[in-house]
Amino acid sequence: MCPNFYCHQTNLPDNFNPFLEQHDDHQFPAPEFHPMCVDHNLPPLVDVDHNININHYNNPFDTHPLTLQALDSQNIHDHIPQFDESTDSLSKSNSKSVDTVLSSTTSLELLSRYRSKFISSKEVSVDEVGTDSVGTLSTVEIINLAAEKFISFSANRANGYTMFTHPYGSSAFTRLSMDEIREVELVFQLLTAAEKVGKKQFEIASKFLVRCGWVASDDGSPVERLVFHLCDALQERIGKETGMPVPKKPKKFDQKNENPLALGTNPSFLATHISLPFTQVLQLCGIQAIIDQVGTSSKVHLIDIHIRSGVQWTALIQALSERKSEIELLKITAFATSLDIQKVGETGKRLECFAKTLSLPFVFKILVLSDITEVKEEQFDVQDGEAVAVFCQVILRTMISRPQSFENLMRAIRKINPLVIVVAEVEANHNSTSFVNRFTEALFFYGAFFDCLEACMSRDDVHRGILEGVHFADGMKNIVACEGDERVSRSVNINTWRLFFKRFGMVEIELSDSCMYQANLVLQQFSCASSCTLQNNDKCLIIGWKGTPLQSLSTWKFVQE
Repeated sequence: MCPNFYCHQTNLPDNFNPFLEQHDDHQFPAPEFHPMCVDHNLPPLVDVDHNININHYNNPFDTHPLTLQALDSQNIHDHIPQFDESTDSLSKSNSKSVDTVLSSTTSLELLSRYRSKFISSKEVSVDEVGTDSVGTLSTVEIINLAAEKFISFSANRANGYTMFTHPYGSSAFTRLSMDEIREVELVFQLLTAAEKVGKKQFEIASKFLVRCGWVASDDGSPVERLVFHLCDALQERIGKETGMPVPKKPKKFDQKNENPLALGTNPSFLATHISLPFTQVLQLCGIQAIIDQVGTSSKVHLIDIHIRSGVQWTALIQALSERKSEIELLKITAFATSLDIQKVGETGKRLECFAKTLSLPFVFKILVLSDITEVKEEQFDVQDGEAVAVFCQVILRTMISRPQSFENLMRAIRKINPLVIVVAEVEANHNSTSFVNRFTEALFFYGAFFDCLEACMSRDDVHRGILEGVHFADGMKNIVACEGDERVSRSVNINTWRLFFKRFGMVEIELSDSCMYQANLVLQQFSCASSCTLQNNDKCLIIGWKGTPLQSLSTWKFVQE
């Protein structure tokens, strides 16, 4: 018996244009808040009675006093070309700055909305944590408490008086461990630094980043690691907006993030693939979806837009070799560029050897392109009688900032009329024009990932260090510090993808019970299975960590006219 899943559908406006960046005219908190005095209104992180002199402290972030005037916000916000301006109800706000002055109530709702979005079905409040929690709080729970504290602190300042919110003086917080109190305060000050950056109060923001630097560490707890890298990202944004160079830190790992937008074939990614459940769950579920759609076809043609190591296709080869009906040919066409053609070729050789051991007729073809979006219909080399399936794993999001290229690719795929298109993507919204919104999304998203790494890999694991310190750190910097063409990390959630695909005449295919069974079967092989969440969102599968969505899997086909 396959497990039951429950659908949760989020309603979006019919005239929403997914190819336009999502504009959110918010700051957090309200612009009316007077700048907080760093040395008097906020407590230190470690010693309650310690008086801090910010000017005499060795600054780990190498920040400098800033006296520059705030830059014009219009110079740092960008606009993605639209396919259909007439259908975008948000286009009227394009000329507005994302830092439009709002009422304090409205602007405080921003962080509250994100906070409630990512918590699990049983909401965790400060009082509940203080009385009911057992064991160590998760990273996202720490973030939730810090967000609640931040909202309360800001709301009381907006109401005309200051409420001293030192966690040691709160009856709820005193029930937490000292480490948890310290981490809540650490995230609270990170949120305050982000607020100051959003309001272009860079000197004050830098002082808050210094405070965070006293506790944050790239080899400490998940919260400390998360704050460490987000502090770096905020400091880089300050440098970009003020024009002042940010001193480079010594590199801990001698490795470059050559492909920041997708999984690669390096040892760190492969180690993560083995240790974390997310990729394996989605890949095996996607393979089952392909098998469901190709049925008893004797010739199967799989097109992988971004194959990477290709290890997942050994499962497909084995499944087809064990099928009762005879398989005449399995052909895999893999996209490659001049930069990765050698690695793709090595992947093909490994798959050919594996297929040979199972006596499965197999052909591996490399389609070399200068840009994967420039592919033409005839290059797919689809032959009569082939059942075609297309697999897209964490690659389509790289085209969100290039809508015309995305259109070209989808038109070419439509012409070969595949039976199924499997799409695995990051389930997050990192495409807002609002820096504050992107920062908040990144905080919760990466918080859940860092928490998962803590559960699945040791703190001194070199591969974990590389994943966090090189790949995740670069992703956070791109989301938080970059604007315009520099900002390439633009993940969107499944509801936005549905609007993308609807424009191309695509309909979503419901995942079968067998797909769900495979997802659960794979998940149960991991010791951390109880912390993972599998959930149906309409016809797609979303996998998360302790209630925070991280990745999605959906299947599609074209409606032929």
